[in-house]
Amino acid sequence: MKDLLTADFRNAPYWWDAAPLVESASSTPAPSYDAVIVGSGYTGLRAALTLARAGRSVAVFDKEQPGHGASRRNAGFLGRTLKKSYVDLKAAKGADYASAIYRDLSMAYESTLAFIEEEGIDCHAVRCGRLVAATSAAHYAGLERELAGMKADLGLPYTMLPRARMREEMATDLYDGGAVIPDLGSLHPGLYHRGLMERALSAGVEILGNCEVTAIARGRVTTTVGETRARDVVVATNGYTPKSLPWHARRVIPFVGYMAATEPLPPELLQKQLPHRRTVIDSNLDIDFFRPAPDSSRLLFGGATANGLEDPAAIASLLHGRLRQALPDLADVKLSHVWTGQCAGTFDMMPHIGCHDGIWYGMGYNFAGVPMGSFFGLKIAQRILGLPAPACAFEQAAFPTLPFYRGNPWFLPIAMRYFAWKDARLARSA
Repeated sequence: MKDLLTADFRNAPYWWDAAPLVESASSTPAPSYDAVIVGSGYTGLRAALTLARAGRSVAVFDKEQPGHGASRRNAGFLGRTLKKSYVDLKAAKGADYASAIYRDLSMAYESTLAFIEEEGIDCHAVRCGRLVAATSAAHYAGLERELAGMKADLGLPYTMLPRARMREEMATDLYDGGAVIPDLGSLHPGLYHRGLMERALSAGVEILGNCEVTAIARGRVTTTVGETRARDVVVATNGYTPKSLPWHARRVIPFVGYMAATEPLPPELLQKQLPHRRTVIDSNLDIDFFRPAPDSSRLLFGGATANGLEDPAAIASLLHGRLRQALPDLADVKLSHVWTGQCAGTFDMMPHIGCHDGIWYGMGYNFAGVPMGSFFGLKIAQRILGLPAPACAFEQAAFPTLPFYRGNPWFLPIAMRYFAWKDARLARSA
């Protein structure tokens, strides 16, 4: 096992090298605020910044240090896709609904990039393009059908890449072709989050870390370090939603994602692996993903979602196996970082935004957290401020749960085996 890890190996996100966590300046909440936000990720900070710049007094509470959660742990992919395909949505709920959903996905993506540019946040945000690698011939056909439908109805670009041409994009023979979506992007999630925090603090937002919210009732927010009152409360906890917020916890399915960084690679070796420096995901329901680091010559990658592993060495071994399988040129490279993060799915595989019992929420991002989290934070703040803004398609549907579910996703191992079976069955259908 030691042969897989560098001498300076860290069981911590690679992103923390450039954007380390810092302690919050405030330690106890004031008696009252105009708005209290639970969770210091993209959703919470974007909402807080918008509200503070409109003159509201705002506090953000987080159980851990600000930035400890998924916003400084994710892969930094920027896209406009969901687990729920456009073609399936259109068939199930009609063209108008599907178009509205994907219109808002595009708006989330474009508005996040525009916000980063307007604010001057230096976080390596680029439109690098994405490669979707097909894990079977049947997956390739389904991918082409999905992207063709989106291009016909929404005008979204793509190029199919048959198996014989895959090495133009990735140094692998593992996949049965793929598709390039040329205008999708990526960023450094740690630097993006740090930029959001800096601007929120400059706007007067109080950010309290190590301040766990234990109850919210009638404008009173109870925390482990004191109570406060707020006219508006926002729950923006996603995969870290506590059971002390039972309505919200019953509607999100937390699961663990795994990610790793290689040691610095010779630039020419990294260039060979991903010649166009695109982000990569495969076509399985339980995806593997790859990307070049934006600020070094490392390769970053992840997969094996919700596998149940906790030991860093075991996670490193599992992920290194995925790396060797996809990119055999890297079979002997070592890993410098391995880390985990809490993600959140939903029972309808859709993100949700809204207000329940006077409490605003945005959560359940299903792997689309960077653009959707930022977008939902903005939309929630606009609603609180009463600003004229277009209706959001993700506000329309009820936020479903299941009987007897209380936030403990005991069924995840069964669900992951089902996803694997479904992918294998589709592969055999070709």
